[in-house]
Amino acid sequence: MEINKNSTQRYSFTILVPLYNEEENIFALEKNLNLFLPNSLYSTCVVFINDGSTDNSLNLICEVCKRNSHFFYISLENNGGLSTALKAGIDYTFSDYLGYMDADMQTDPEDFNLLLNEIDNYGLVTGIRANRKDTFFKKIQSIIANGFRRAMTKDGISDTGCPLKVMHTHLAKRIPLFSGMHRFLPALIQLQKKEVQQIVVRHYPRYAGESKYHLWNRLTGPFIDCFAYRWMRKRYINYNVNANNIEE
Repeated sequence: MEINKNSTQRYSFTILVPLYNEEENIFALEKNLNLFLPNSLYSTCVVFINDGSTDNSLNLICEVCKRNSHFFYISLENNGGLSTALKAGIDYTFSDYLGYMDADMQTDPEDFNLLLNEIDNYGLVTGIRANRKDTFFKKIQSIIANGFRRAMTKDGISDTGCPLKVMHTHLAKRIPLFSGMHRFLPALIQLQKKEVQQIVVRHYPRYAGESKYHLWNRLTGPFIDCFAYRWMRKRYINYNVNANNIEE
């Protein structure tokens, strides 16, 4: 499916915000993003990806976009999960760089500047959540899942679940789509022979609403996806063209 260039090409940086049933967070998210945009290191826009929400999220997103000229949205017909929503956002982004954050307000958009400050030297820059404000049970699940994933992928990333990342758009568009893709973004960038940097960012308790993750998709899902990644890594096609005579 070919997607024509859109309003995001007028900006240098696009923030992707995938969300599913986050109506209680949208106005607070709007406020925080508006505080960041004037201070961003690059000209920045926001793209909300509504992942088939069944609450009032889509109506609120439309309302927010109407009153903010730098806010846009795409809405998926059905709930496909975080990887699907994120891939849709990547497909619809045409700025030089793109970033990703969750809608749960547990990270601060202001910290994007910490990542953007390093992005020219790396393929992807990801956050490491300092002093995590999650429940003890959630932390234990993440420690187990991260440890297993690191052992399987050898990517060296200590907190792949941190929902604050920045990458070059042309590299993001080369990432293969599969369920659980979002857990392997650093590893998938490394497959393209690009380095990844990790930066400490702030972390907060969830502002409102409920987490969409549970024991299955924190532990069992990632366990299965690691084997899918290992299979794909052995078969990944990576090439660079050093000459051609094809003209536009």
